[in-house]
Amino acid sequence: MAEHYSILRKPLILGNKSYSDVTHDVCAPFEKKSSTLWWITFFAAVSMLIVGVVATVYQIQTGIGTWGLNNTVGWAFDITNFVFWIGIGHAGTLISAILFLFNQKWRTSVNRSAEAMTIFAVICAGIFPIIHMGRPWLAFWVFPYPNFRGPLWVNFRSPLVWDMFAISTYFIISLVFWYVGLIPDLATIRDRTKSKLKKLLFGFFSLGWNGSNKTWSRYETVYLLLAGLATPLVVSVHTIVSWDFATSVIPGWHTTIFPPYFVAGAVFSGFAMVLTLMIIVRKVFHFEEYITTKHIESMCKIIIATGGMVGLAYATEFFIALYSGNPYEKFAFINRALGPYSWAYWIMVFCNIFIPQFFWWKKIRTNVALVFILSIFINIGMWFERFVIITISLTRDFLPASWANYIPTSIEIATLIGSFGLFFTLFLLFARFLPMISIGEIKGVLSYGKNSRGGSK
Repeated sequence: MAEHYSILRKPLILGNKSYSDVTHDVCAPFEKKSSTLWWITFFAAVSMLIVGVVATVYQIQTGIGTWGLNNTVGWAFDITNFVFWIGIGHAGTLISAILFLFNQKWRTSVNRSAEAMTIFAVICAGIFPIIHMGRPWLAFWVFPYPNFRGPLWVNFRSPLVWDMFAISTYFIISLVFWYVGLIPDLATIRDRTKSKLKKLLFGFFSLGWNGSNKTWSRYETVYLLLAGLATPLVVSVHTIVSWDFATSVIPGWHTTIFPPYFVAGAVFSGFAMVLTLMIIVRKVFHFEEYITTKHIESMCKIIIATGGMVGLAYATEFFIALYSGNPYEKFAFINRALGPYSWAYWIMVFCNIFIPQFFWWKKIRTNVALVFILSIFINIGMWFERFVIITISLTRDFLPASWANYIPTSIEIATLIGSFGLFFTLFLLFARFLPMISIGEIKGVLSYGKNSRGGSK
């Protein structure tokens, strides 16, 4: 009996892989010595991280006067970066949890790396509100715990406190979800390694995994429960972040469209970052047969859908501002499009509305180099979206006498560079020491797209 590929359903994994082939291919990157390319990339990422650390230490010692803030613009680069990184982290949970619940088999090649990306992005995001406090050594004050400060306690009506609860919950659930998914693969590494230290270490973290039917059954139950628990977080976390703005009275912020708008934008930017990373990973680690053009094409289709939602949100904002008859609201949006920061607004529009339209063509969706370039443009556009919402809305408020332009300082730019350095450093370490693709889940879809029919090999 020979296996033949179905005419109607293309296989998810190419190369007619066996189970042993999958284990060998996925484990190869961290069982061999690091390549020169990995070391060059790691050195570049650590250098960026050092720049960010130096800038952060300097601004903590000196004060946030090192930023370009003024009386009008109290939020700028730091909160822009915070919202950007939270958005980047959304695709991981969407791929892992929601697509798992909808039984989307194509997620198996990218879910592990997307989950790791979520954790690293949330770590990067959490840094900025702490720095923004001005006294980061007092950051623990945001936690409601018994203390000796009398009536001074957290204000539960503040969206910033909601942020703390949302982000910490999101991080913990995402970390547990990622770790539980890793357990079978950690046991595989434990059984393959010859190093006593690695065997001891991976044996401890694999929690005595023995691969029995009972173990797999319990694992799948726990994984399903965690997926169901993580799914509401995709909607809730960025909804709460959007309330930081929507509960204010600032023109351009005080709007009910922000929760769905922010969630769609987060998934949009998150998938763009997943594409950027996965295209690099498939090339550097030779995973072309595991992360195929089908996977890339599926992610492009989600970008088309979420990009359409973001474009609709932009149009809705403008329409409601004009329809409301509120002169301040009208001015806020006209100022975005035609004011001194109009260049940032039109970069946002070009990258987030026009660039995704290229993905309607199958030839572009299946051209890996073009998808990589377009995904970078989308990431740039989504950063500018947060900059436009936060900075431009604040530069010109109700009182013209207080209008002031905002110019980021070198310290703020260095901090942004450092956050990218932290993100890529963590991701490179993950790629070096842990399997980037779920071995167990890939083996479960090897027969996807095949028919078993009579014939000779």
